[in-house]
Amino acid sequence: MPKPESFPIEKIFVPTKQKKAIKPETIAEVAESIMEIGQQEPISIRRDGDRLVLVEGLHRLEACKALGETTIIGVVVTAEFAEHKPLLAERPEVEAERLKMARLKQLRLEKEAAEESMAGLKGAGATQVPRPRPTKGDRDNSRASPGRTAKAKPKTLSDWITQQKGSGGRY
Repeated sequence: MPKPESFPIEKIFVPTKQKKAIKPETIAEVAESIMEIGQQEPISIRRDGDRLVLVEGLHRLEACKALGETTIIGVVVTAEFAEHKPLLAERPEVEAERLKMARLKQLRLEKEAAEESMAGLKGAGATQVPRPRPTKGDRDNSRASPGRTAKAKPKTLSDWITQQKGSGGRY
């Protein structure tokens, strides 16, 4: 692969067919990336007489223009390469990225399905099995104080009097 070099942006001609593919949202994303980490991949250009013709890297070029750059890093490719450049989908790095994204999507879908399943089980469990309500005076009622249960023995005289008043008994 040819060595990357710096080229003046104003000297690079963009074919009309490529200009139709400009996506402003992509330019904004690329410009933000260039501001944060710099231009990571050079554009591809070919020589056509005295001018430079863009082969690949339209959004990188437009992002650099939007950022006010006067030069861009690129590589000069031969006209044969420009005409027979491999389709984006045929490149191994693009295929690897596509497979990675597909795996991540599958993992995300599996996680969401598991979360929905667990939420469904929790919701079904809450409606199918009613919770027992504690009854007044039940010894298993952890909230009831020992002096207020019917079966509890009073520990003091005042507890016995309170118990007798509550049960309608005489003291």
